[in-house]
Order: sequence, then structure tokens, then C-alpha cells
Amino acid sequence: MKKFMIDILLQGIDDETRMRLLPKEQEIIKEWETNGTLLATYIKEDAAGIYLVLMANDKQHADQKLSTLPYYPYMKIEIMTLR
Repeated sequence: MKKFMIDILLQGIDDETRMRLLPKEQEIIKEWETNGTLLATYIKEDAAGIYLVLMANDKQHADQKLSTLPYYPYMKIEIMTLR
């Protein structure tokens, strides 16, 4: 497994949808923290996005994991491999 820095910007999500999806989003994130998949999270200053440090086999695997998140359809994602 490798570490990946995930740069996520949320786009096109209204507040009502965001709040409706938030509990499931938080549940998955908490599970990833518990099982070691997610090593760190950093909320961007403008709160429009987040940085994640995620464990995965490769970039495709990282994107596959991210695709299980309820916010995924609203995410602009950049995935960078870390040393």
C-alpha cells in the first residue's frame, strides 16, 4: 500500500444536499480512520474542500475508494502519490 494526498474541492452541492449526505460521509470517514485507510484530514480554510492522506494500492484504487463517498459526485479530485 502507498500513501496518497487527495485534494478535494466540492462543487455544485447545495447546503440541503450537503447536510443530508453528511452523516453517511462522516460514517465512512470514521471507518477509514479506524481501519488505517485514512491517515489524516485537513479542511481547507474556505471550507469548500478537504485534503486527505489515504492508503491505497495505486491512484485507481484510491479513486475507487473515494467513489464510495456520498459527496463523490460533487468532488473535483486530484490524487498525488507521496513517498
